[in-house]
Amino acid sequence: MSSKTRLTVLLVTVLVVAFTLIGSYLGRVSAGEDAYRHLRVFEDVVSLIRNNYVEEVNLNEVMDGALRGLTEGLDSDSAYLAPEEAERIDRGDPLPAGRIGLNVTRRYYLQVIAPLEGSPAAEANILPGDFVRAIDGQPTRLVSGIEGERRLRGEPGTEVTLSLIRGSTREPYDITLTREALSPESATGRMLSGASASVGYLRIPAFHDAVAAEIADTAASLAGSGATHLIMDIRGTAEGTFDAAIDAAKRFVAEGTLALREEPGDAQTTITADGAATVTLPVTLLTNYGTSGPAELFAAALLDADRATSVGQQTSGRTSLQRLVRLPDGSGLWMSWARYMTASGEEIHPFGLAPDVPVEVEFPELGEPLPDEDPVLDRAVTEITGASAAN
Repeated sequence: MSSKTRLTVLLVTVLVVAFTLIGSYLGRVSAGEDAYRHLRVFEDVVSLIRNNYVEEVNLNEVMDGALRGLTEGLDSDSAYLAPEEAERIDRGDPLPAGRIGLNVTRRYYLQVIAPLEGSPAAEANILPGDFVRAIDGQPTRLVSGIEGERRLRGEPGTEVTLSLIRGSTREPYDITLTREALSPESATGRMLSGASASVGYLRIPAFHDAVAAEIADTAASLAGSGATHLIMDIRGTAEGTFDAAIDAAKRFVAEGTLALREEPGDAQTTITADGAATVTLPVTLLTNYGTSGPAELFAAALLDADRATSVGQQTSGRTSLQRLVRLPDGSGLWMSWARYMTASGEEIHPFGLAPDVPVEVEFPELGEPLPDEDPVLDRAVTEITGASAAN
């Protein structure tokens, strides 16, 4: 694609996204008429480009770019899929077993939500918020999140090279990782040494089917060891299911609404506690940008019920559900069709959850080791011990 054609794609993309954003603020009554008006303007723009642009334009490339821009205007997890991508999803083709453990979404390039604990990506100190500029030398600028996940997969033992950007890094940092067959680790706990209060620490790497029982058992063990307060670390926790997160929240909240699920047409489903709460210790949650999806829903349920406070950074804001809609030409829309909200009706997607106690964290340059200090955990312990002393 020439530089002029790229400029054309960008122009049409910006126009389509602008139309989408403007249309989202309009009322239902006038929405249909305004949509047709915008489509007429879009048709005029395409006609003007086709007949008046200085060089011949590949309209297929222009329109593909426009459709990508249209879905990018929705949220980071919705995407326009080429026919071959849509077909793979429609067939239910399984992904190869080899992974490096990266959970990614799309924000201009592919962006790391979180590395799976114990994975090659985690061992390489890849962090939430890092950008994957290229995979095996192929730029990710036009790659959807779901396609990016596929490209990161391969057979166990094979290698994949990532070009990463962190913060204000100007030059990408290239790293080659070997794929492995991975599975999420179980919840673990320990008593924190040196804390003036009896604080138990519980780490949740993922919200898989058995996690609710693991959390309850670990919390009970910590309470038996003298814990009077529980720190639950869900930083970098992005894998699992929403159902597992709800089951886990039910172990902490005895009654009332845990969350709302909103679908098209203002349809709402209320998700309530079922009286199965067994964990009564006060809770402090540790969060960051890698706290995503099921982990956010779990956090929102506890926070809204006043069963926890949070320390750390803003979460990623990814509590939507996607499904594939096929288009007549074989392409498809991977589109968010439902989203979870807090019990009080506050949006989580796409804004995330702000911590009660924000903590700034500085990260090293790519390729450098991570510091041994953990300012978020230290601040959480300070908050707990300070509150204990005040009481």
